[in-house]
Amino acid sequence: MEQNPVLHIGSLYFSATLLYMSMLTMIIVFGLTFWASRRMAVRPTGKQNVLEYVIELTNGIGKENLGNREAPRFSLLNFVLFSFLLISNNIGLMTRIVIPKNGVDLSYWSSPTANSSFTLTLAVLIMLLANFVGVAKFGFGKYVKNSFIKPPAFMIPLNIIEEFTNTLSLGLRIYGNIMAGEVMLGLICNLGLIGYWSMPIGIILGVLWIAFSIFISSLQAYVFVLLTNIYISHKILEEH
Repeated sequence: MEQNPVLHIGSLYFSATLLYMSMLTMIIVFGLTFWASRRMAVRPTGKQNVLEYVIELTNGIGKENLGNREAPRFSLLNFVLFSFLLISNNIGLMTRIVIPKNGVDLSYWSSPTANSSFTLTLAVLIMLLANFVGVAKFGFGKYVKNSFIKPPAFMIPLNIIEEFTNTLSLGLRIYGNIMAGEVMLGLICNLGLIGYWSMPIGIILGVLWIAFSIFISSLQAYVFVLLTNIYISHKILEEH
C-alpha cells in the first residue's frame, strides 16, 4: 500500500507529496500563462489562440450561469480554477515515483486532486465563497431568505442539508474520477511488467487509457468550474 511522505512543523503535519505537487501545478499554470501571453497580437496564432480559447470557455461558463452583469466579477476565478484543475488532474498521468522506505512504498508523484482531503477542502472553499458573496450582495437577512427560506416551507431543512451534500458532491466527484484513473493506470502498467508477452498489451492499453483519462480529467475540470458558477448563482441571483 502506497503512502505519502509527511512533513511536520511542530504539531502540524502535512502531506509532502500533496504540497509539492500543488506547488508544481501552480508553477506550471503560471509559466504556461506567462509564456502564452507574451507578444500578444491582434490576429492570434498558436499559443495565443489556446490561451484565448481557455479564457472564452471559462467566460462562457460564467455568462451562462451568472448573467452578463455578474459574470465579469468571477472571470479571473473561473480561468485560474479551470487552469489549475486541468493541470492538477492530468499531472499524475505523466509519471510515477515510488520509493521504498522502511518497508513502506512512499509515493512522491501524484495528482493533487487524487487526494480526497485536497478536493474536499477546495469544495469547502468554493461553498464558503458562494455564501460570502451572497451575504456581501444582499446583507445577511435577505441572503438567508433568498438562499434557504423558499416556498414550500417543508423544503427549508432540505435547502440547508443541500449545502452539505453539494460540498461533498463537488469534492468527491472529481476525486473519485482522478483517483480511479491513476489506480487503473497503475494496474495496466503492472500488467505490462508480467512478461515479454504482456508488454505490448500493457503499452497499447496504457496509451489508450491515458488518452481516455486526459479526456475525463479535462471534463471534470470543466464540470467543477460549471458547478462552482451554479452554486454562486444560487447565492447572488435573486429568485422571484
